[in-house]
Amino acid sequence: MPCLWQKLRALPPFAPAYSHYSGALARFVCELSRFMSLQDVARWTHLGWDTVKNIVKSDLSRRYDNVPLSGVRRIGVDENYLGKKAKYVTLVVDLESGQVLWVGKGRGKEALAGFWQRLRRSGTRIEAVACDMSGAYWSAINEHLPEAALVFDHFHIIKLANDKIDEIRRGLQRTLELDGQKFIKGTRYLLLYGKENLPPEKRPKLEQALAYNEPLSKAYYLKEELRQLWSQPGKDAAQKHLQDWILKACATGIQPLKKLATTLLTHARQILSYFDHSINSGIMEGINNKIGRLTRMAYGYRDVEFLHLRIYALHESKHILTGT
Repeated sequence: MPCLWQKLRALPPFAPAYSHYSGALARFVCELSRFMSLQDVARWTHLGWDTVKNIVKSDLSRRYDNVPLSGVRRIGVDENYLGKKAKYVTLVVDLESGQVLWVGKGRGKEALAGFWQRLRRSGTRIEAVACDMSGAYWSAINEHLPEAALVFDHFHIIKLANDKIDEIRRGLQRTLELDGQKFIKGTRYLLLYGKENLPPEKRPKLEQALAYNEPLSKAYYLKEELRQLWSQPGKDAAQKHLQDWILKACATGIQPLKKLATTLLTHARQILSYFDHSINSGIMEGINNKIGRLTRMAYGYRDVEFLHLRIYALHESKHILTGT
């Protein structure tokens, strides 16, 4: 028979070791944190903010210390800037479920080292990877997943085309301002619109800028033509469309467009892989937007590890966005 001292020293079944709250309360706090900020949870439960944060952090650490990779077939890789303290992280996301699989400190090849180790241990076979055209990422993917198809996402390609248009616009604006003309002043964001999304009231200003600036006009309409690549009926049609576009861009003689054409020609296989796997970084961009709002609502995170755990659990939130 256990003595009285042993009975007194035994842990109660309803509370974890060295804690001043019960397991039921911890579960309640974690559930509330999915609907409201930690500050709101602390006020509602009359607990200290640090207590609430430690409860949630402990729960997230237990559940996301080792995110399972079994069944994952298609992944996306991207970087995100979290602020001056947390700086950059590299995210790996399951493109089918939306689950964040990896949050690596920094960006580039080194930030993925731990993920490759976990992937090898899991024995999971990845079929396709979507990423931007950063050399550090796609070289690491080719090294560790040589059999996986690499898909350069159309979002990043169109962003690259928009960057070239903006480069042309800046050069023209400097020249025109010297001549006292301001036809393209204030058109920067109008040029980034897709033709079908341009507000009707903005159309005259854009048309005026394009009419008076032939290089800008060529770049804009070539960008719109490039956007049609991903609506082609099949890979063969897309390949012909891309080849025609590259020839047209080179024929303009405009240096930024010629550089873009060279880049697309170099990576044509990865661009056209979309028609074999139909994946893109849309989920990645949505997650990046949520992370941005998460950090803004929290006015930054002092505990970077906690921020990483919140990123793993982004898909659980029932609130528009949870903060601290």
